[in-house]
Amino acid sequence: MSAIEEQSINTIRFLAVDAVEKANSGHPGLPMGGAAMAYALWTKFLKHDPSTPDWPNRDRFVLSAGHGSMLLYSLLHLFGYDLSMEEIKNFRQWGSKTAGHPEYRHAPGIETTTGPLGQGFGNAVGMAIAEQRLAAEFNREGYPVVDHYTYVYAGDGCMMEGITSEAASLAGHLKLGRLICLYDDNDITIDGRTDIAFTEDTGKRFEAYGWQVMKIEEGNRIELVSEAVAEAKEEENRPTLIMVKTKIGYGSPNKQGTADVHGAPLGEEEVIKTKKQLGWPEDKEFYIPEPVKKHFARLREKNMAQKEEWDVLFRDYRREYPEMAEQWDRWFSGQIPEKLAEDPRLMQFEDKSLATRAASGQVMQVLAEYLPNMIGGSADLNASTKTRLKAFADFQADNRSGSNIHFGVREHAMGAALSGLCLHGGLRPFGSTFLVFFDYMKPAVRLAAMMQLPVTYVYTHDSVAVGEDGPTHQPIEHISNLRSIPHLHVLRPADGVETAAAWLHILQRRCGPSALILSRQKLPQLPNSGKGALKGGYVISSEDGEKPELIIIASGSEVAPAIEAQKKLQQEGRSVRVVSMICRELFQAQEEGYREEVLPAAVKKRLVVEAALPMGWEDIAGPEGAVIGLDDFGASAPGDIVLEKRGICADNIYKRALEL
Repeated sequence: MSAIEEQSINTIRFLAVDAVEKANSGHPGLPMGGAAMAYALWTKFLKHDPSTPDWPNRDRFVLSAGHGSMLLYSLLHLFGYDLSMEEIKNFRQWGSKTAGHPEYRHAPGIETTTGPLGQGFGNAVGMAIAEQRLAAEFNREGYPVVDHYTYVYAGDGCMMEGITSEAASLAGHLKLGRLICLYDDNDITIDGRTDIAFTEDTGKRFEAYGWQVMKIEEGNRIELVSEAVAEAKEEENRPTLIMVKTKIGYGSPNKQGTADVHGAPLGEEEVIKTKKQLGWPEDKEFYIPEPVKKHFARLREKNMAQKEEWDVLFRDYRREYPEMAEQWDRWFSGQIPEKLAEDPRLMQFEDKSLATRAASGQVMQVLAEYLPNMIGGSADLNASTKTRLKAFADFQADNRSGSNIHFGVREHAMGAALSGLCLHGGLRPFGSTFLVFFDYMKPAVRLAAMMQLPVTYVYTHDSVAVGEDGPTHQPIEHISNLRSIPHLHVLRPADGVETAAAWLHILQRRCGPSALILSRQKLPQLPNSGKGALKGGYVISSEDGEKPELIIIASGSEVAPAIEAQKKLQQEGRSVRVVSMICRELFQAQEEGYREEVLPAAVKKRLVVEAALPMGWEDIAGPEGAVIGLDDFGASAPGDIVLEKRGICADNIYKRALEL
């Protein structure tokens, strides 16, 4: 290791130490122990341009061990990203770009929000899939316009989390050779040494998944790290795990290699001792030596030159393959063709009962004609969720041109990989499973909402109408859980037309994920359903008379029995309106005038009907209203019988309406 390399690595370490000390909060141990490993990767391999952080052909770097965020912030600052020293000094403070864990969009160069361990690893698998899919689509001989790697920095905690096992298994199956994981194997967790809970042979586990595994016994030997990464890049048919033995809190005389340095500042006295131990000026904070500044400036110029070379390559590609370049622009734009919404096939459904999962499958085939960059699949449930794109092949190790991904029974990894696909750019990801299994992927959905990623989740088998499979497969609290997540739109259509409208809204929305909630059982096509669903809620069946004395508000499969109850009430001279509330979040975002038109404030008698936990409907029902829902789990019996026994039927709606 040269003098400038050692000085640069210590600069990374002490920027982290000083930031954590100033904030009196944070995790100094990982940046201190992993600085050399990260330096080797970023200076010798990582292809990126700080002046164009969204360059499509950059290498992706994911800090899955997000608690070590100051490692990433130090690198971004030194390489000249738009992350000032003032931001470094404001680590973990209100309004700062340098949050406690890396947050997507807070600062350029942060590829994804990490912190919940293992999530970044799953994101990286999605990014690696995206690189391969786009390379297969756009690369031509002599024009490798998609040619980059995905690097993930993981720690012991990431390796313990189940999501990492799921995602690693999928990556090995798909032979994602351009996925390289640097494992900071420091043997320390918050509670002490890892061997109090974690004694498996991680390398053998990954070998069994189909990964290439390398081991480095001394993490400060940057030449060994460099040799390993270079070798990993030569392996095209296996992802690579590089297990790097490091010392957490390296350089701290009293805390190195202990849990004490994991998640707490060193303390003023220990900081001075550590600086002395590593030959650093003891009286200087946030210090960057001039030679280090010049060194990183030269590295930045090298990185910018790589980007300029690619710009020339793509300019020639655009001239040689103009149609492909236009397609590239469309795929990366995120826009949908205007003609898509006008295609009559979207709203064409025969006048017969049809499950909304089947309607969605029908709609998706039309969408895929206009949007060939749709990509996704299910957690081993294509036959049930109807999400297979029939015109496209499967994405597999021997076919990177496919758009149907078999995620296997790995809901959590699927959720994180979908975010990675989206974060990469150029693709429109979707994933599906039964609604009851949303629980298995909740953390990934929450992070997608936090990042406001336009990911689509298709959740079928949406209520106790699942029937004979019983309570274990009948979702009750799941819709309320989904609706509780900020920035997530939850859409529960009542028939085929509403399902098509839901998909249009999802595709036009770019500021957050959407959950499409679909029925297993067949539902009638409703005569007045339509694009009013694009506003989240609308009058699907009007009252007789000037104004309603009661409004029934329902979603999904409960709209039809609500209309049935309305007809019976109208025969008795009652003036009743039925509102289809396909998406509460979307309806509440409409102008007040429209919301008043649909739900007049003067009409106090309101009855909400949904085969789910009633939580969250209180504001819409109002103080004089009521909610028909489910406050207990389901039962194993034919679906229509379970619905009737639980009061989700026209007769009970009629009865409760009369009571109001």
